[in-house]
Amino acid sequence: MKKLILFAAFVILNCTAFSQEFRYAAGIRGGYTSGVEFRIYTDELNSYKFLLGSRMDGAVFHAQKEFHQPGLFSFTDQLNFVYGGGLHVGYERWNTRYYRTNSSYYVTNTDFIAGIDGLAGLEYMFAEVPLSLGIEAKPYFDLFGRKVFDLELFDFAFTIKYHF
Repeated sequence: MKKLILFAAFVILNCTAFSQEFRYAAGIRGGYTSGVEFRIYTDELNSYKFLLGSRMDGAVFHAQKEFHQPGLFSFTDQLNFVYGGGLHVGYERWNTRYYRTNSSYYVTNTDFIAGIDGLAGLEYMFAEVPLSLGIEAKPYFDLFGRKVFDLELFDFAFTIKYHF
């Protein structure tokens, strides 16, 4: 009975979702910086994305402005190019090994990180269900942290989002 009620609620939500434009999206990001993300659409070409992710045994909060370019590909109108940028803050944690005469030991270090993010990706929006799959690159530049002025160009990830 519970499954039937859940299925009916899912169908009703899907029907109402297709009768209006999407205002929000929630999903997961799997990559070097993995986490959960929430997107707020301001219109059909602009949005804001908030990502709570994990990296280097720490947590990082990202806030980004996104621009959407639909219709760039002639073979489908469901594939969008997304690009943008933003900021991140958080902390990272790592172990440092120290040596003594005949032994060694580890000390756990924690440090504040903050920096600038970029974003470029492709996102495929399904017509039948309010889901999208994407692949993205999110290069970042840490101004503070374990390494001061740390640049990472290859933060690639796969994403899946539910739009509502």
